[in-house]
Amino acid sequence: MMSKHDKYSIENTDYTVGQDNIQKWGFDVHNPVFGTSAGLIALFLVAVLISDPATAKTALNGVKNSIINNFDALFIWSGNIFVIFCLALIFSPYGKIRIGGQDAETDYSRVSWLSMLFAAGMGIGLMFWSVAEPVAYYTGWYETPLGVTPNTPEAAKLAMGATMYHWGFHPWAIYGVVALSLAFFAYNKGLPLSIRSIFYPLLGDRVWGWAGHIVDIFAVLATLFGLATSLGLGAQQAASGIEHVLGFKSDITLQIGVIAVVTLLAVFSVARGIDGGVKLLSNINMLVAVALLVFVALVGFAVSMGTIPTTISGYAENFFALSNPHGREDETWMHGWTVFYWAWWISWSPFVGMFIARVSKGRTVREFMIAVLIVPTFVTVLWMSVFGGQAIDQVINGVGVLGENGLTSVPLAMYEMFEALPFSNVLSVIAIVLVMVFFITSSDSGSLVIDNITAGGKLDSPMPQRIFWATIEGAIAAVMLYVGGTQAIEALQAGAISTGLPFTIILLLMCVSLIMGFRTERYR
Repeated sequence: MMSKHDKYSIENTDYTVGQDNIQKWGFDVHNPVFGTSAGLIALFLVAVLISDPATAKTALNGVKNSIINNFDALFIWSGNIFVIFCLALIFSPYGKIRIGGQDAETDYSRVSWLSMLFAAGMGIGLMFWSVAEPVAYYTGWYETPLGVTPNTPEAAKLAMGATMYHWGFHPWAIYGVVALSLAFFAYNKGLPLSIRSIFYPLLGDRVWGWAGHIVDIFAVLATLFGLATSLGLGAQQAASGIEHVLGFKSDITLQIGVIAVVTLLAVFSVARGIDGGVKLLSNINMLVAVALLVFVALVGFAVSMGTIPTTISGYAENFFALSNPHGREDETWMHGWTVFYWAWWISWSPFVGMFIARVSKGRTVREFMIAVLIVPTFVTVLWMSVFGGQAIDQVINGVGVLGENGLTSVPLAMYEMFEALPFSNVLSVIAIVLVMVFFITSSDSGSLVIDNITAGGKLDSPMPQRIFWATIEGAIAAVMLYVGGTQAIEALQAGAISTGLPFTIILLLMCVSLIMGFRTERYR
């Protein structure tokens, strides 16, 4: 059917994908976006090299904390709106719309598709936080959710519920809004696969001018800095694991070595494209991750199975209390965890959303939203219950390093939990490999996304261009670690988080623009 409220026509635009591109030196780039983004990145690196990282960290942290303290309600209510919006699309008539048109076919099997969604979305985050976060909430490492008394049965249940709150519906709804908007306007309306295209219903042909350039440049910077931050933090985690298992000192040399290996493999993967690179690595990594999950679950079967209902009930019972930013007694915890997470997810949404959009052609809106919202939340319940449940059980019973010392190091938390399990060294080596491969898939999928935007929405850009962005990501992370270590990476993280505020407004407008686009689409 066609809506009677068709007040504009996307098809009337004269713009064609790549019409403003420049082909030179083996590159095919949209010059205002590519040139400005590359220039700003160069200026940033020069500023880092000649300035004091501690000063940069202090300044950026001041901006970040000001945003978190003053716009906490905006972040949390926006997150709630995105969840409601995505759930409503599943049950609405718009759920019948197929991405790419009524006769579009899928490019990937459902298993490969889901593996790529998960690997790009938060696979590495689950490795990093699935032990540390529940233990932090249970012990009051940095405050407790809803002011619960630490080290109590109530704290254990709320620790699992609050962890799921941060890794369940809300982050995936944020990604879902961006991903569906990009996929719809690119594959159904023939617009460039770029953030600016989403706003055509609101801005018309003005999106091809500087209004659109600014949106795309902002998306490139947020994506690049977010990825570089994760590469830096991931290098520190992988290096800590290598030190823990093999005894090599986790110094700057080892950390930069990890970045060099990850970047080299990411360059190789991105050169092979999605089919030969990201899809293959994602499938392999998900198989290894499932094997690790099953082994840890079987070793502590009673604890794992007992924690699953605790996690689900803790999530359901506290969902609305954690979603309400007003009158909270745990404001410090809310700012330090929830608002920080929401700003971080939003700042990452251009990258994850665009990658999901690239691999989702042929899916209906209903299938898309179920896969992006419901399935990852279900998998996360299992993962967090197994790893977080085992970790809290060790703390309660005084077992192993976690039981004796509690949470002392976030990067080491998972390895310390493994020490109390059989084959601990083997498990730690597998975890290190998973961390590395998850970062490779994040890096090369991020490179493909940045390349799309800077190529004016083209999907098939020259190989040197893809390699360029993969190399730049690793170079930024390595330079930041070399110049200022943890302080420099935290400054970069603070900068990425600060982009969350303007992108929150952009995402809210995306919801409006997407509905306007849906109202011009035929569905049955």
